[in-house]
Amino acid sequence: MSAVPVASIRSAWTRARDLAARTPAARNRYVDFLRAVSIIVVVIGHWLMAAPSVERGEFTLSDLLQIAPRTQWLTWVFQVMPLFFIVGGYGNAASWERARSSGETYAAWVSRRFQRLVRPMIPIVAVWSGVAIAGQWAGLSPRSVEIDSQVALVPIWFLAVYMLVVAAAPATCLMWRRFGIGSFWALAVGAAAVDAAWLVSGRDPVSWLNFAFVWLAVHQLGYAWRDGWFARPARALLWATGGLVVLGVLVGCASYPISMITVPGEDVSNSSPPTVALLALGVFHGGVILAAEQPALRWLSRGWTWTVTVFVNGAIMTLYLWHATAMVLLVELTYRLGGAAFAIEANSAAWWATRPLWILSLLILLSVFVSIFGRFETFAQRPGEPPPSAWRSIAGAVAICAGLAALAIGGIGSTGLLGIRAWPVLLTLAGGILVAAVRLPGFR
Repeated sequence: MSAVPVASIRSAWTRARDLAARTPAARNRYVDFLRAVSIIVVVIGHWLMAAPSVERGEFTLSDLLQIAPRTQWLTWVFQVMPLFFIVGGYGNAASWERARSSGETYAAWVSRRFQRLVRPMIPIVAVWSGVAIAGQWAGLSPRSVEIDSQVALVPIWFLAVYMLVVAAAPATCLMWRRFGIGSFWALAVGAAAVDAAWLVSGRDPVSWLNFAFVWLAVHQLGYAWRDGWFARPARALLWATGGLVVLGVLVGCASYPISMITVPGEDVSNSSPPTVALLALGVFHGGVILAAEQPALRWLSRGWTWTVTVFVNGAIMTLYLWHATAMVLLVELTYRLGGAAFAIEANSAAWWATRPLWILSLLILLSVFVSIFGRFETFAQRPGEPPPSAWRSIAGAVAICAGLAALAIGGIGSTGLLGIRAWPVLLTLAGGILVAAVRLPGFR
């Protein structure tokens, strides 16, 4: 590891230790811990799913879930994005309550929440745009750039959904205050109705409504947690049992896929768009995790465990956004150096024995990206500067969501003059300028 990442890591650790020491007693440390754990599990899961191989001189980047279908059961553990949305619900509720009590406007609140998401995102879109343009002029295969960028940018789908969930948080908070747990069940019924529609008529555009119904329903569970709904472990475990039973029935009797992550080549996915099976998994995970809250809080009261949690959260978005790029870079470097490591058969004993080295190598590469781009995660609004108007933030978020969705689906590379798919890149960056409060003449 180079001296720059080591120095950066030491500096970040010092800051984390100082912040940990100043943590208010009222802060729920379990929220931050679960946020860190869920992102780390997603990162490790993505790295384990990748199965690059070279056969007869031909390189392929296969998916372990496709090569070894039995591993699809592992997604019941590694698909923890619902848990991240539960944590997000808790955090958004707490943040919005503080904003309302202090008289902060919706415009100021949503701008602050958006900027923490968008500022780390702009560099990765800009860097991959530069890579695609340089690749075009260097004579690289447009198809190769397209595939690499698609793999690297797939994780950004999360931002496209989560930003809209954040924008709707004041409204969904109001739903919770008026209807309580009934607001969760209303969204869950909506998700089930959407699934029923595509089961009858086949997958059609209506199924994409579940990006709203499923993720908003999971987000409501964060409000329930915040209000003490799961304070009794018995209730949390009852919900976990119910979620697991529903999930088992859907997979075993209703022909839902086993995998909670999209498997290449399969007609139906539980995650794109999400289904009630993924919602049931979220209920299961949430119930199990929240039942352990009190023992976990006692554990997190120790200095070193809380410092590690603060340290990881300090670069959480950078870790998430760049982990697939680190994997693409390692695969490309290994292949161009001969690709001997890719001759090992995926899912064999030897292949699994090399996974620790694979993950360690990726962690080293990712630490370099974090040391370079982690600074974009720090947001501090200039004193006295008015926030952008709500319409500007929302318009920027919609533009970002459309651009990111297109990039996550089709990558950034193209056969055009510049070698990039210009419209989703420009749409994303334009939305980023609006959300990031860059001063524009005549706009607020």
